[in-house]
Amino acid sequence: MSKTIAVIPGDGIGPEIMTATLRVLDAMECGLSYDTVEAGMIALEKHGDLLPKATLDTITKHQVALKGPLTTPVGGGFTSINVTLRRHFDLYANVRPAISFPGTKARYEHVDLITVRENTEGAYLAEGQTLSDDGEVAISMIRNTRKGSARIVRYAFEIAVKRGRKKVTAVHKANIIKTASGLFLNVARDIAKEYPQIEFNEMIVDNACMQLVMRPEQFDVIVTTNLFGDILSDLCAGLVGGLGLAPGDNIGEHAAIFEAVHGSAPDIAGKGIANPCALLLAAADMLDHLGMVDKGRKLRDAIRDTMANDREHVTPDLGGKGTTQSFGEAIAKRLKH
Repeated sequence: MSKTIAVIPGDGIGPEIMTATLRVLDAMECGLSYDTVEAGMIALEKHGDLLPKATLDTITKHQVALKGPLTTPVGGGFTSINVTLRRHFDLYANVRPAISFPGTKARYEHVDLITVRENTEGAYLAEGQTLSDDGEVAISMIRNTRKGSARIVRYAFEIAVKRGRKKVTAVHKANIIKTASGLFLNVARDIAKEYPQIEFNEMIVDNACMQLVMRPEQFDVIVTTNLFGDILSDLCAGLVGGLGLAPGDNIGEHAAIFEAVHGSAPDIAGKGIANPCALLLAAADMLDHLGMVDKGRKLRDAIRDTMANDREHVTPDLGGKGTTQSFGEAIAKRLKH
């Protein structure tokens, strides 16, 4: 197939890990072409806008984007670029796989779970934010909708069906937040009935955190609301070695953006030692989304093989002596065979 995707290199280490990732994709002969656009600090400096209209138009045109980490300036009234992208394209599903890889410093070896997070409403709408005149009382509302809850839960069950998963766990706080979290849980219970072949479980969020740390193998697909999903998905990344192995997929009806979850790491930018795996794993998820499931699987296998058998070329965070580019080249070499 032939497909053009929007590419946003990003800030800090973004251009380095993007170069390595595109090198690997080219080695796979996926038939992809790249339309490179800018966002983040580099766009602000060049165009006076963190997220130029031309970038949004390009994503709209191609419907799929691969994105490096972006920096939103602290203060100055700037809105998070990632939040803006999710809202603009209604990217309601944030899918975060957490899979064990060899050679990491993770405490577990056989984690394989997916967090499906509602991405556009809940606490992150930040509606009704008020601060009393005396600065003593702060209020912010949580708004969940039946539509939003239903489409994220259904998305989680559909992932379970397509990927041969056995169980979906809905994580909530309906015992305390009886309206907003209660609505989500009730919708989840209803939709679960449509998928009798998938085991359904429900768990209060604080217990879910404890259970993930104690016995992560009991989880398969987790579905939850925006704030809980943000926290749980990072916890799950910690189970497998950190954000350096954490891809994030933002999926909507008309667009999908695949990204490395970690930040732009300006402290190591330009040193050539950034681990490209999070963006490479996001690229593998993108290949799945584009219908190239076999290539996505081959890419993950090549990453795993390189981490297990080519320690010389992995980056220092994984205990190797390699560089961002040597790591990418080692993966690309395996994919050519």
